[in-house]
Amino acid sequence: MISITDKTLKDLEFNTILQTISDRCNTEIGKQKALEIVPFKNKETLMDALLQTSEYLSSFTNNNAIPNHGFENISHDIKFLAIEDSFLEVGSFRKMATLSETVNVLLLFLKKFNDYYPKLNEKATQIEYTKYIIQKIDEVVDKYGEIKDNASPDLINIRRDMSLVRGKVNQSFGQAMSQYNGLGYLDEIKESFVENRRVLAVLAMYRRKVKGSILGSSKTGSIAYIEPEATLRYSRELSNLEYEEREEITKILKKLSNDIRPFIDLLKQYQDFLSDIDVVSAKAKYARKINAILPHIIEEKRLFFRDAFHPILFLNNLEKKEKTFPQTIELNDQSRIIVISGPNAGGKTISLKTVGLLQLMLQCGILIPVHERSETFLFDRILTDIGDNQSIENHLSTYSYRLKNMNYFLKKCNAKTLFLIDEFGTGSDPELGGALAEIFLEEFYHREAFGIITTHYSNLKILANELPFASNANMLFDEKSLEPMYKLILGQAGSSFTFEVAQKNGIPYGLINRAKKKIESGKVRFDKTIATLQKERSKLEKTSLNLKEEETKAREESKKMESINAKIQDKLERYQELYDANQRLIYMGQKVDDISEKYFNNKDKKVLIGEFLKIVEIENSKRKKASVKEKKEIEIIQKKVVEEVKVKVEEIRKEKKEKKIKAQKLEAEKPKVTLKIGDRVRMVDGKAIGTIDKIEKNKAVVNYGVFTSKVSLEQLEFVQNK
Repeated sequence: MISITDKTLKDLEFNTILQTISDRCNTEIGKQKALEIVPFKNKETLMDALLQTSEYLSSFTNNNAIPNHGFENISHDIKFLAIEDSFLEVGSFRKMATLSETVNVLLLFLKKFNDYYPKLNEKATQIEYTKYIIQKIDEVVDKYGEIKDNASPDLINIRRDMSLVRGKVNQSFGQAMSQYNGLGYLDEIKESFVENRRVLAVLAMYRRKVKGSILGSSKTGSIAYIEPEATLRYSRELSNLEYEEREEITKILKKLSNDIRPFIDLLKQYQDFLSDIDVVSAKAKYARKINAILPHIIEEKRLFFRDAFHPILFLNNLEKKEKTFPQTIELNDQSRIIVISGPNAGGKTISLKTVGLLQLMLQCGILIPVHERSETFLFDRILTDIGDNQSIENHLSTYSYRLKNMNYFLKKCNAKTLFLIDEFGTGSDPELGGALAEIFLEEFYHREAFGIITTHYSNLKILANELPFASNANMLFDEKSLEPMYKLILGQAGSSFTFEVAQKNGIPYGLINRAKKKIESGKVRFDKTIATLQKERSKLEKTSLNLKEEETKAREESKKMESINAKIQDKLERYQELYDANQRLIYMGQKVDDISEKYFNNKDKKVLIGEFLKIVEIENSKRKKASVKEKKEIEIIQKKVVEEVKVKVEEIRKEKKEKKIKAQKLEAEKPKVTLKIGDRVRMVDGKAIGTIDKIEKNKAVVNYGVFTSKVSLEQLEFVQNK
């Protein structure tokens, strides 16, 4: 069972979170429930609430959006219905029917999509599904909120009679208006309405000549409003029927009220269920806004928040389009207490509040903005001492109030407590307050409590270093500009950078030196050492970031190379397939040439046809049957490969041509050798070497051994003897 005081809720600004969630509710009851969210008493109900919110959050990204759960508040109607012999108006029943229909739709939906929303469906299965309420109300009330004509046999007759009488009213009125209008007794407007009754607009001078009842006159008195005598009789009959209708409707509504009265508790349950879903929906909307998730809830005593954001700060910075810096914090049995030190305005208090607020939110069933690998266990108590605690009402100073708070901590602190103290030990004499703070810290430590404190006191930093299961931490500062980097570093105390910050802000160097002489040299050396270590840590942090960036780049390059290699391999395989296909065609061409030569010699057609069939059958045995679609795909791939090869071949030809032109230029620049019979020569663009047998004018007969060729001397080049 978790214990949270109002002071802790105020210190962590929890009401701001609740107000933000409340604003996202659709119903008034939901809004009120959101403002009343408190930590859950046991783990089972807490996990149900967290999983329900997580499931609803998933509905924003899958294709199975949860149906509307809005409703009109019927609390007042239910209270009135509970009174014996009371009856509700039509509008109330319409609201109840809509409420019942909304619940039914939601129950069926969650049952259908149980795989997506198991915890929400588990909650829904506790609600009774019934169409009785809807059916009973629909028998009497239409979708516009009016009583149906067939709500009772008597009502049908009454309304039918009313319809007939209205017809007679209109008919008699029309006849009277035609008669008196023809006599010139009526004003230009001819007719009007008085007390919902149709009347003739008679000129005042003729009012005695028109038979009927005067119901009023115009402001000037020039027009008298008269209901004709014939119409008057039917109007009275209509009034009687309207009275009978009201009486019958009252009877119908009383009967309907009696039919619905047994379902008062179910209607309350319906309203409660929908308002709970409204709060779950609002929590899910809020989670989506702050990028929140459900971290692992573990039994082991460990709090590990990775990349944790302070939700209020995150949303405020989002509006200002400013960056919010996440923090990574861990508390466990080996490091139960963290002492954060360092200069002001570095983010110490925000880091402290982030841990407390996120843990509190989680234990209230609200998802939190942390990395998915984060995890935590559940505390029995969260104690805080943050901000200015001066009590005007009790006439207590800040320090007195804090001592009173520490006394409360000492009474309640145990192994399942999370305590958060900002500016620990301040408000009194530094030496005396620091000593007392040291004793408090030791006491919290021995009780095995988990906690985070912020301080400027050196003795607390030293104590944290000496205690085996406590550790120091500091907020990282830029070693050159002394600007905060808003990053928490565990394992090292932080310097307050007192003199460095003073110097940066223009305080004369002489005054700073005088101040240094006023305090113990050991303290200065200690703070200086911490400052130096912090600077080194900052440099290492930057180096680490640079290395990480380089590693990321190297990985990206490696992926690129793998992708390129795969593409090249794919192209080689396709080119090989094209080469093999072309080789097959060349082989077939050689076979055909051999058959042609045989036929040329023996003129035997049978042998020719037999050889051709043999070739065709051999080739067909290698072919595989393919569908039209597959053939088209193969043709497209082959065409693409051929096009690629054409481009490559064209590039190679172009390159060869350029080389040839370049070689010719070089050849032209060389001293020309006069060729003579017996010289070894070759074609300029060839490889075969032959010997000149004869030269006739500008042509030479070259003997290649197997054959001779007559070639222009300009196309030959001299080949030196080996």
